[in-house]
Amino acid sequence: MRLGQVTVVAGPTAVGKGTVLTRLRELYPELVYSVSATTRNPRPGEEDGVHYHFVTREDFEKMIADGQMLEWAEVHGLNLYGTMRQPVADAVAKGQQVIVEVDLAGARQIRQSMPEAKQVFIAPPSFEVLRERLVGRGTESPEEQERRLQTAREELAAQCEFDVVITNDTVEKCVADLAQVMGLA
Repeated sequence: MRLGQVTVVAGPTAVGKGTVLTRLRELYPELVYSVSATTRNPRPGEEDGVHYHFVTREDFEKMIADGQMLEWAEVHGLNLYGTMRQPVADAVAKGQQVIVEVDLAGARQIRQSMPEAKQVFIAPPSFEVLRERLVGRGTESPEEQERRLQTAREELAAQCEFDVVITNDTVEKCVADLAQVMGLA
C-alpha cells in the first residue's frame, strides 16, 4: 500500500477557502479533511467535530504540551487553532489524501515537520475583492474586519513561500485548479 499525501491549504481570511474545500469534498468524497481544533466559540450553524473541535484554552494548551498538535497558532491575537497530529498520520498511513486548512503560521510549522506535504496558497483576485468578501459575510465587527485585513496583508506578502498559488476568481475554477495540483483531475 502506498502512503497518502497531505495537501496544506492556506490563504487570507474571506478568500473562500472553506467554500472551495467544501466543493472539492463534494466532487472527491474520498478525501480526508482534517478537522481543526480551536478555542473560539462556534459560529451559527457550526457543529463540534464537523466544522471544528471546539475546546477550552486549558485543553488546547494540554494538547500542545503533550505533543498532540501537528501545528498550532494564536490567530488574530484572540484564539488558538491547530491540527491534531494523530488523525493526519493515520490517514496518510492508510494511503489517503488529506487536506489540512491552516493559516500562514500553521503552514510554516507543517513545512518544518512534514516537508513532503504540498503547500497551496489560495489568493484573492485583488485586495479590494478580499475586503468586499469579508465585509459581505457580516460575521465580524468593523474592528475585527480591520484586524483580519491587516493579517491578510501579511499573508499575501508570504504567498511566495508556497509550492503553488491558486487565485480564487470563481469557486469552480479554483476547485479545478486545486484538484489538478493534487493529482485528482
